[in-house]
Amino acid sequence: MDRNLATLALIALVSLAAFFDLRERRIPNPLTLAGLLVGLALRVPSGAEAVGDGVLGAAIGLAVAVPFVALGGLGGGDAKLLAAVGAFLGFTGLPAALASTAIAGGVMALAVAVSRGRLGETLAHCGSILARVRPGGGDASPRTLATPGALAIPYGVPIGVGAMVGWWA
Repeated sequence: MDRNLATLALIALVSLAAFFDLRERRIPNPLTLAGLLVGLALRVPSGAEAVGDGVLGAAIGLAVAVPFVALGGLGGGDAKLLAAVGAFLGFTGLPAALASTAIAGGVMALAVAVSRGRLGETLAHCGSILARVRPGGGDASPRTLATPGALAIPYGVPIGVGAMVGWWA
């Protein structure tokens, strides 16, 4: 893989995703699809094993995100962006990217909650989300991104941070 070209392509992908997420609160499907295809195409010169690693990275990125989408805490565009990032990073770079994404997202969410004076309420809702993942646990009507008044962050930004950490880890 041409590391310089791949670096520029990954930076372009996550920068555009963060821009759209900040501005429109969504990440366009054509962007995430193009990112996935470019990430895999850049691996082709390195052979089938490299392409397979990109496919595995994309599948794991998507698989990690899907439960959070199902719980209503992450948007579909974020999940597709994680798959595209996984295509670039492959299996090896993805763990650092996912951990960094989670940390950056948590810091960003705390900053938003504090700035809006809703830290206590936000932490209480985190407890209800955790209760939902236990069998038989949870509130009948938990908050999700679709809940009116719910605090939401443009998660494309933390994904971009995580992608860069994973790329250079």
